[in-house]
Amino acid sequence: MFDISNQTYNLFFVVFFNLPRDFWCSCTGLVSVPEFMSTSISLKRPLLPLIRLQNLKFLRMRPLDEKETTAVFEKLFKFTGNNLKHIVERPALEGPESQSGRYCFRLQKNRVFYVSDAILKRATNISRNNLVALGTCIGKFTKGGSFHLTIQCLDLIAAHAKHKVWLKPTSEMSFLYGNHVLKSGLGRITENTSTGDGVVVFSMSDVPLGFGIAAKSTQDCRKLDPNGIVVLHQADIGEYLRMEDEL
Repeated sequence: MFDISNQTYNLFFVVFFNLPRDFWCSCTGLVSVPEFMSTSISLKRPLLPLIRLQNLKFLRMRPLDEKETTAVFEKLFKFTGNNLKHIVERPALEGPESQSGRYCFRLQKNRVFYVSDAILKRATNISRNNLVALGTCIGKFTKGGSFHLTIQCLDLIAAHAKHKVWLKPTSEMSFLYGNHVLKSGLGRITENTSTGDGVVVFSMSDVPLGFGIAAKSTQDCRKLDPNGIVVLHQADIGEYLRMEDEL
């Protein structure tokens, strides 16, 4: 039994049981609405344990809602521009199906995955408690609701990057230790890059190393001091070693 006051229970009952049917089913895994959801609010005992409502949406792998989709697309658009449509419409060739499927975005706990239809169908056979990852993790939501891209999305955004920066060989190691890109280490930069644009960082041999935010425009870089910051570091492939336990 749960020792809670009638007032607390009634508030929980009203808020929880008035959630949309689809939301309820996605959180609990039930295919139909239980009969007790239509029971009068005058019940004397709670039928479910109290659960923090803000955590319910992270209990099960599910599609992104409208707000989450907007947050994810805004981040991706910052790095890919109009090439974002190629990521969304990209055909998926995995699986035995004769026709190519599509890629979609799914939320598992607080992480967003970019996964093909074929893999997604197979993932439904795995218990949600045992499912660690599927497809490619492209980022995660913080407790405050902000979305951040993670290094695992590098190959995806590098293939569709709108703005790029190439590092001199002598500056690659500094960037891979989490430092910003300085003018002295800049090899090349794409034209028409503006301050605040998302840029993907490459080696001079076109190997993607990470990504960040442009601190200076292409024009400003030409007259910048050698110690001036060109790109603000956000993520790099060195994190696979430095932050192995967190990825």
